[in-house]
Amino acid sequence: MGKLTTHVLDTTHGKPAVGLEIRLYHFPSRELIKTVLTNADGRVDAPLLEGTHLETKQYELEFCVAEYFKKMGLTLPEPHFLEVVPVRFGIADATAHYHVPLLVSPFAYSTYRGS
Repeated sequence: MGKLTTHVLDTTHGKPAVGLEIRLYHFPSRELIKTVLTNADGRVDAPLLEGTHLETKQYELEFCVAEYFKKMGLTLPEPHFLEVVPVRFGIADATAHYHVPLLVSPFAYSTYRGS
């Protein structure tokens, strides 16, 4: 059974990003599928999609990073360098596990297909 998971690591503080809002969209329709918050491990409590809900198509994750860093007490310049980090990706095999982690600071980010 395929599934889509994610987690976020705060590279500024060297720890998981707790309470960061993530929005998942179908792409290109931009239909919002769900909005979640990361837990104490910087992960979400359940797969974003799994089983028959995971389809062979494109998706987009939006990570609300500026809001998160403001909650962490950082003073950010206006306008923010990174407000929302979008990650657009494709699911080629709906029976596989797709893991999309984000490593982020107020001024840089990195992502990859994890396992």
